[in-house]
Amino acid sequence: MKKIVCAMLCILLVFSLSACGGSVNEVNTHNVESEIYSEEDIAAAIDTIKKEFKSNWNGYTLTEIYYAGDDSSKDHQDWADRNNADEVIVLLSSFDIDSSGGDGSLNPNSTYNDWKWILVRTNGGQWQHVDHGY
Repeated sequence: MKKIVCAMLCILLVFSLSACGGSVNEVNTHNVESEIYSEEDIAAAIDTIKKEFKSNWNGYTLTEIYYAGDDSSKDHQDWADRNNADEVIVLLSSFDIDSSGGDGSLNPNSTYNDWKWILVRTNGGQWQHVDHGY
C-alpha cells in the first residue's frame, strides 16, 4: 500500500511541475525586416519572452510571437529611458487561455491577439522583459 501511495504522489508531483507555466511548444513566428535589429537580436528577444511565458503563464498557450517592427520600437523608446537602457524592442503575440483562466487577470477560454511585450537592454546585452499588455 505504501508503494502505491508513494507512486501516486510521484505522479502527482510530475504533473504539478509540468503545469508550472505556459505552453510554447507550437508557437509560430515570422520574420519582420528591421534596419535596427539583426535576426539574432530579434530571436534573442523572442527567446526571452518564451522563457517568461513558459515559467509564469500557467494555463496559457503562446500561439504566435514576432517583432512589431522598427516604428513600434521607436515609438516605445521612453521604456528604455525609464529603465536606464539604451535599446527597446517590441514584440507582438497571440495566445490562448484555457478554462482555468490562468492567474485570473484575463478571461478564461479566450484568445488574445496583438499583445505587446516590451523589452530593453543596454550595450547589446541581454534583453530584459519590462512590460506587456495592449
